[in-house]
This record gives sequence, structure tokens and C-alpha cells, in this order.
Amino acid sequence: MTENGDAIDGGPGGSPDDSEPDESALDEDLRVPSCERCPALVESRSRIVNGVGPADADLLFVGEGPGAKEDERGEPFVGRSGDVLDDALRDAGLARADVRITNCVRCRPPENRDPTAEELANCRGHLDAEIDRLDPELIVTLGKVPSEHLLDRSVAITAESGEIVDARIAGASRRVLLSVHPAATLYDRSQRDGFFETIARAGELSGTGGGESGGQSRLGEF
Repeated sequence: MTENGDAIDGGPGGSPDDSEPDESALDEDLRVPSCERCPALVESRSRIVNGVGPADADLLFVGEGPGAKEDERGEPFVGRSGDVLDDALRDAGLARADVRITNCVRCRPPENRDPTAEELANCRGHLDAEIDRLDPELIVTLGKVPSEHLLDRSVAITAESGEIVDARIAGASRRVLLSVHPAATLYDRSQRDGFFETIARAGELSGTGGGESGGQSRLGEF
């Protein structure tokens, strides 16, 4: 699902687990200044949508790819899905500015379709390099596509949301917390509480959660 939430189900992960971080492609702010690996995405994008947030953040959120709003503004999760994510972060006592948010692919697919396996693979070196340099305490996958992409297996995201797994990513073993895409809460309100609880748990596990009004107050729900 791109961040506009145009589709709920994503395809397979489409990434080899032995990909090497493409360190040379990132600048000091973990940005990819230029890339033309995917002709269809180059044609459809207005700009490369790089990750945002501190280059030393302990908590990293990984989505699928930019939608129309993200392509327009050049920042991940600024559309309707971003509003849901921001609400969940605030509820957990987290500030958007204190976490890093990125995507599996950095260019908007045509008509907000899912990225292809080849496009995911083309961008995997950038993502691995970002993760390697960031070295977060916790990675949260927002939706089916990033979950399958990073874990390199099929994921039943609605059933597995909230689960923590260890996965070898960017040359190291890392903790990954699976989550539904925030847009899922727009289509199915019954998923809202679970999504908010997962984000609160992410703050606690990464050590970035807020005080009594945030993630600490919700620990009893898990």
C-alpha cells in the first residue's frame, strides 16, 4: 500500500536477503540525492522522497512507498495515513521529530500501484544502507509489503500485527515489530485500537516513549 492508502493488500517482499547496503548512494543525512534505477518510477515521480527524522534515531518506521501527497511534499507519511500515524505517535508520547520514517521505495509508483519486486530490489541497497547507518533499537514495519520485504517471507499482517521478530537486516540481527498500515484503520475502524497499541509498544521497546500520558500508561493493555 502506498501512503495514500489506495490498496490494503501488498505483494510479496521481493528482496534478496543477501543484499549489500549501498553506502555510497547516501549522503550524510541518509538521503539519496539521485537515482534512475527504475524507469517507470523515474517517469511517475516528481521527486525522490527520502526518509525524515534524526540520523541517530532509536526508532525507525518503514512504509511501502510514497503516495501522491508524499510525492508532492517530499516527505513520507504526510497524507491521510500520516495523520493517523501522527495521532498514534502523540498518543504514545512520541514526537514525529524524534523518530525516523522511511520507505522501501523512495519514488511514487504510477497510479499508486504497489512497487514491483524488481523496484523493491533496486531500492533495497538504499534502505539497507539507511538502516545500517542508523542502527535503530527497533524497526516497525507499517503494512504487509514492508513486513514481507524485510523479513523475506509471507506475512499475514492483520494476524501478525504486534508481533516482534528477530531478522537479519543490513548485515546484523535486528528487532522488528510488525504493524498494519495506518490506512487500514481508515478502512476498518476496528483496527484502530490495535494500531495505536502497537505504536505505543514501539515507543516502550525502543526507549523513546513518553511519560504517563503516553506509552507508559498503556503497558497494561499488552
